[in-house]
Amino acid sequence: MSAAADSTAAFDPRSAAAHLLRRARFGALGTLAADGAPYVSLVNVATAIDGTPVTLISTLALHTQNITRDARVSLLLTQVGAGDPSAHPRISLAGRAVASDDEALKRRFLARHPLSAGYAGFKDFAFYRIEITGAHLVAGFGRIVDLAPQDLVDDLAGAEHLVENEAGAVAHMNEDHADALALYATKLLGLPEGNWRASGIDRRGLDLVCGDLTGRLDFPAPIGAPGELRHVLKDLAAEARRR
Repeated sequence: MSAAADSTAAFDPRSAAAHLLRRARFGALGTLAADGAPYVSLVNVATAIDGTPVTLISTLALHTQNITRDARVSLLLTQVGAGDPSAHPRISLAGRAVASDDEALKRRFLARHPLSAGYAGFKDFAFYRIEITGAHLVAGFGRIVDLAPQDLVDDLAGAEHLVENEAGAVAHMNEDHADALALYATKLLGLPEGNWRASGIDRRGLDLVCGDLTGRLDFPAPIGAPGELRHVLKDLAAEARRR
């Protein structure tokens, strides 16, 4: 088998799509205007613990007025980098925008976008979940795949302990294990040195931020049961130190 065939065979579209979704900081939000015409705007994004995209938008904005009439939206996310932009992976999500006052969504979003804290509490701003109904991934030649919602959104059954304790685990990593976070970013992900912090933890990985940079450390296998998070983070730190 050729190297190209090997590469295609090893490609996991669900993992690639979920990684791109979790790492994205912004995207192009498509809504429907009053006359049915498409309208696209730039929005900041983060994810809920299950992978559902989250954004913070003003009720005065045209895209929010469009959502009020018709909640159907699309969201384009891409991995930016040097060279031809069209050569980088991107994913187009279809879904419905639903307003939410969930404090966990707010916390995870502001951990990704701390500068948004200055207006997140304004009465004319609200958090919205993009409840995914389908997705289209373009990750390179021969890597164009349609995905279902369950390919991107985690089933959290059995992970109740993680959901309940995620905020505390993130705070603990930032307060007591900044050295491990730096090792994850630089040694395991090949990212630049800096003040790396955890912004979220989920069943499949750890989200990292450093200024305008983001990182995504995927776990070897999904976690959920008590004690699993501590063990996997300890093992990854040991691997980073070995490197």
